[in-house]
Amino acid sequence: MAALQVVIVGGGVMGAATACFLARDHGAAVTVLERDPRYTRASSALSASSIRVQFSSPVNIALSRWSLRFLRRIGDELAVGSERPQIGLVEPGYLTLASAEGAAALRANHAVQRAHGAEVALLDAAALRARFGWLHCDDLAAGALGLSTAGSGEGWFDGPALAQALRRKAIACGARFVAAEAVGFDRTADRVVAAVTADGTRHRGDALVIAAGAWSAPLAARLGVDLPVRARKRDVFVFDSPARLPDCPLVVDPSGLWWRPEGRGFLCGAPPRQPWPGDPDEPPLEAIDHGLFDEVLWPALAQRVPGFAALRLRAAWAGYYEMNLYDRNGLAGTLPGWTNAYTACGFSGHGMQQAPAVGCALAAGIAGADCDAPDLAPLAPARIARGQPLVERNVI
Repeated sequence: MAALQVVIVGGGVMGAATACFLARDHGAAVTVLERDPRYTRASSALSASSIRVQFSSPVNIALSRWSLRFLRRIGDELAVGSERPQIGLVEPGYLTLASAEGAAALRANHAVQRAHGAEVALLDAAALRARFGWLHCDDLAAGALGLSTAGSGEGWFDGPALAQALRRKAIACGARFVAAEAVGFDRTADRVVAAVTADGTRHRGDALVIAAGAWSAPLAARLGVDLPVRARKRDVFVFDSPARLPDCPLVVDPSGLWWRPEGRGFLCGAPPRQPWPGDPDEPPLEAIDHGLFDEVLWPALAQRVPGFAALRLRAAWAGYYEMNLYDRNGLAGTLPGWTNAYTACGFSGHGMQQAPAVGCALAAGIAGADCDAPDLAPLAPARIARGQPLVERNVI
């Protein structure tokens, strides 16, 4: 019996994960088309690469829990010969803080998380003050702290290393990564039979997957499908401080600021200023909004951690969220109107952490096989046409 042939457009972490599981677990012949083989603008290469279970949607909790278990055993899962990839996974947790105004939403999210197996502790201001002596708590009502246990955990890792490990494993299992830009598709009735690249080459397959991140919507539009996925820039800043923050998790402030330890310093970021002083749709990654750090983040950092009053900005970079403007949740599954065309995009900032689970589940669905990854049905793109949003309230 001939191997299943699958063409994937997009070789970032989501496309690489899908290719890896298709080739490794289902013996598929996979061709991955990637227009930017150096990943200079790819969200996968520019992500801050954290993983959490503190979501408001059960499917996101399940996907991240499954992916965390995969990341913990990545050396075994993605070994190629004697090479065992390392991604530097650490699990200090997330600490999501809430003022009096946000406490009810935090508690509601916490109830969903606990109901779906996530080990998250709910702390009042006194408990926060006792546990994190470096934290200013006078204006806080509560905080939710993810705990690292056998079945749960939160932290961060080397995202580009994960993406490359998935790519290497896929190639070792027979997948081809081709430097080419998909510009169109050949179709017959309700089936896509080939992806056409800019040089006129037709890459034929039994199934097609669009996993081009922030640039997935124009490709889906060529199949008559409107995906509400757009590029939204996020700036990340690296700073040093003499402040000592023992047992510091990734902290999410009520202001929208987040920060975490990184090496000898810290990373931080926040949603863009509104209005952003530039193109709101796809500002260039080189246009770092340093005013965001000077005018918004630094004052917020110093207010929350008095020790951060003394700090020095060391570096900054930017990447794109592939934001799903419909409900801020991923789109994964069959494209409406097509029997063999799929997508995995629009994860709105949590695609890196969920790529292993999504890739495993999507690959099994394409191959008509079973797997133990969470069911992707809640993320089906058809929910848009049905007018049934699955809103994720906890997007960072």
